[in-house]
Amino acid sequence: MPKMKTRSSVKKRFTVTASGKLKRRHAYHSHILTKKSNKRKRNLCAYSTVSSADAKIMNELLVR
Repeated sequence: MPKMKTRSSVKKRFTVTASGKLKRRHAYHSHILTKKSNKRKRNLCAYSTVSSADAKIMNELLVR
């Protein structure tokens, strides 16, 4: 049986915290920032955790 490979795209986008949760970036913070308010851009800049439903799938893709 061959080894399971991790998905490179998932490996680049998510990091694992000390408690085992997955940390992710927010979308919509890369371009067309002139029409977005400062508050919205500031909140998009922060990291967020992956929901428990999605974390199950991401952990499979990360082979954890």
